[in-house]
Amino acid sequence: MSFILKDENAVFYECGYSCDNEIFISHAEKNFFITDARYGIEANEIIKNAEIIISNDINESAKELIKKLGISRLELNPHDFSLADFKSLSNELGDIFDFKPNFSQIKRMIKSKDEIEILKTAAKHGADGFKRVCEFVKSSLDKGVSECELNYEVANILKNKGEFGLSFEPITALNANAAKAHALPTKNTLKNGDLLLFDAGIKYRRYCSDRTRTFEVGTVSQVSKEQNFKNSKRDEIYHIVLEAQQMAIKAVRAGVRACDIDKAARDFIAKAGYAEAFFHSTGHGVGLDIHELPRISPKSEEIIKPGMVFSIEPGIYLQGEFGVRIEDVVVATENGCEIL
Repeated sequence: MSFILKDENAVFYECGYSCDNEIFISHAEKNFFITDARYGIEANEIIKNAEIIISNDINESAKELIKKLGISRLELNPHDFSLADFKSLSNELGDIFDFKPNFSQIKRMIKSKDEIEILKTAAKHGADGFKRVCEFVKSSLDKGVSECELNYEVANILKNKGEFGLSFEPITALNANAAKAHALPTKNTLKNGDLLLFDAGIKYRRYCSDRTRTFEVGTVSQVSKEQNFKNSKRDEIYHIVLEAQQMAIKAVRAGVRACDIDKAARDFIAKAGYAEAFFHSTGHGVGLDIHELPRISPKSEEIIKPGMVFSIEPGIYLQGEFGVRIEDVVVATENGCEIL
């Protein structure tokens, strides 16, 4: 298979290095990494399985290489290239591109043993970061710390003095703001007894962790999924979501459809009377990208295979009141799954 890539994580998967101005071409068991002089030294130091081409115009150099190699068909992910880049590449080359949406993510869907170990380590470091965040939250009670300030501090805590990157911008949502699944931080201040929905992850060796906990600030061990809320409605909703997550996790094993894992959580929440309050999918693949394949959604017919890594994260969101989401990342096995 001959293919062309531009996405950073897809390129990193192929050669162990990527940057923000690159094209990677693979043809006839030979690989080529095209970039500009800013990245030349590092690319040559790191990449061992591709020829490095330094160029002032990577699109023009890619076209010249394709002509030189006599490539007649080349797989391309249409989500990978801008329209301008595609027009530049296809000019003079004719109809040589086969559109293969997400072919790199499909290739990466089943993780190797080494990748799973890296993801486990990422999850461990992410969990350690959660503990440090919860210590900060506890020390910040009733000091006028806003969600915006909390969000800023959380990001720095998770990075651990630059040791890790972030999988995504953390979500630190209090009370009614937690009813927004991907809430932006506000100027609302942190107080004892608040509900806090905290969704965050770190990057270790480029691979992502992802985790969500919802807890009552200032009460029991905040990183634990075993929570009890003083407010009866919060407590009821929390335990519905927790049970839904446990049911979805129990549904994971090789050979099941992704939509059936989603159904296990969704049906339980619907039976409890909150079907419309669970408006996103139950999970998504996690790896070099924070959102990968497989999708754990009502429409996903993907058959789960050992080595697939994905989140299980049902939620209930009550507008104007609060929201609850509980998330862990799992790796599928023949007879079940392991929580990372």
